[in-house]
Amino acid sequence: MGKIAKGVKCSVVGCDEQAVKSISVQKLPPSLKVDVTRGRAYLCRRHYKEYKKLTKEERRIEKWRYAQI
Repeated sequence: MGKIAKGVKCSVVGCDEQAVKSISVQKLPPSLKVDVTRGRAYLCRRHYKEYKKLTKEERRIEKWRYAQI
């Protein structure tokens, strides 16, 4: 059983909601202020949606790069 199923809280500073996704700390944009001691950050539904909006362009470029091969 993973940490999300156990009920870990969101890693964003000031948020106290239940996490729904875990993201590698290296993939997080600097605008999301997280309090993380290890390599994973846990995000609630609202902050995961914000993460997807902030990284949309980057993910699209990454997809194009693999499609060209």
